[in-house]
Amino acid sequence: MELVKNKIYRAQIMDYTADGAGVAKVDGVAVFVPRAAVGDQCDIRITKVGKSVAFGRIEEIVVPSKHRIAPLCPVAAQCGGCCYQHITYEEEKRAKEKKVRDALVRIGGQDGAKLTGIVGAPETAHYRNKAQYPVGLNAAGRVVTGFYRPRSHDIVPVEKCLIQSETADRAAAVVRDWMNQNQVPPYDYGKKRGTVRHIYVRVGEASGECQLTLISATRKLPALDALVDSLRAALPSLTGVLLNHNQRDDNVILGDRTDVLWGEPLLEDRLCGHSFLLSPAAFYQVNHAQAEKLYECALDFAGLTGSETAVELYCGAGTITLSLAERALRVVAVEIVPEAVENARQNAARNGVTNVEFICADAGQAAAMFAGRGETPDVLVVDPPRKGLDEATRDAILRMLPPRVVYVSCDPATLARDVKELTNAGYTLEKAQAYDLFPRTSHVESVALMTRTER
Repeated sequence: MELVKNKIYRAQIMDYTADGAGVAKVDGVAVFVPRAAVGDQCDIRITKVGKSVAFGRIEEIVVPSKHRIAPLCPVAAQCGGCCYQHITYEEEKRAKEKKVRDALVRIGGQDGAKLTGIVGAPETAHYRNKAQYPVGLNAAGRVVTGFYRPRSHDIVPVEKCLIQSETADRAAAVVRDWMNQNQVPPYDYGKKRGTVRHIYVRVGEASGECQLTLISATRKLPALDALVDSLRAALPSLTGVLLNHNQRDDNVILGDRTDVLWGEPLLEDRLCGHSFLLSPAAFYQVNHAQAEKLYECALDFAGLTGSETAVELYCGAGTITLSLAERALRVVAVEIVPEAVENARQNAARNGVTNVEFICADAGQAAAMFAGRGETPDVLVVDPPRKGLDEATRDAILRMLPPRVVYVSCDPATLARDVKELTNAGYTLEKAQAYDLFPRTSHVESVALMTRTER
């Protein structure tokens, strides 16, 4: 039976989508409902009818789920940053573990028992060490910062975010005040004019340092000295203020040029016993405590004894690399972002690590280079972006045929896709472990170990 748009149906929420929406069945049709909890009995208004699924919103909760709680965030219903503010953390972990397991089974064709579980975060509030606030104007013409509504460029004003660091929120407030006082306009993506696009704050969880990068469509802004003075007065932990120039028309946040307005160009932090210097462009996990657990699992899966050669693709600033180097004979690490490679080399030197070679290249090109040389690493570690491995990288891996592949993933669907490709080529998924690095959001990290005995 075809559902009718704008009609209200009563149904029970049975599951969650990968993006954290609830799933109900109405007359045999799956209906996706934001901010729902499994067990909710509710009246659902249909907002869109597709070919095989429909979308709706809750009009009234008739019987609330036992997992439902009152959101602590006042804008949880509008902001696109968090989708699980309305359920208990135990239920959130269950949903995320199921998300990873379902992907491995449905997409990857694997035994769900290979996933050993999920490691929850010790803290679900103020855990993020990186904040990127879009900047806009409210109806009164005042500058606001916050986060986008789902599937839009409309900014939901947020002055105190429950998952960002309190330091980052204070920094954003200083920039807002400076923009209002000096009539600095935010960048208007529709009209393609204005100046400040984003406020980017990174905090060193272990070091206590803080760095602010102002991202602007223009390099000339008024009263920059006043901004620096205000930031330094409000943030004693501040070590650097940077200005990034970005004239792109797309959603990429950072541009290619960054100037130092005051202080140091790099932020220092410690992770897994090593000291790291980080540029704004360098990848660094946003949840420090959980990142250490995630990387320890990856090292455990690698099974290094001190005699092996390990290759790491997508190495970023070398956060996993230096730990690999402690346990391997030799490590070759690859990253496409030049600033991150330079950070990685500096980080190896400052930690006295000498058995690492860093290569600035695309992961697929580097993997093909190793394969072309006939080099077979004992262990290959990959930590790709959300899109997973590209075809060139997978093909090169299958030319190298490393006995062990450790795959660190931020997207269960692309992990499962790549696992399937590798298992079809003779690899076996030995085990996987999920880690929640992003409480209250739909995102989840996982680590998988794949082995190959045929040579």
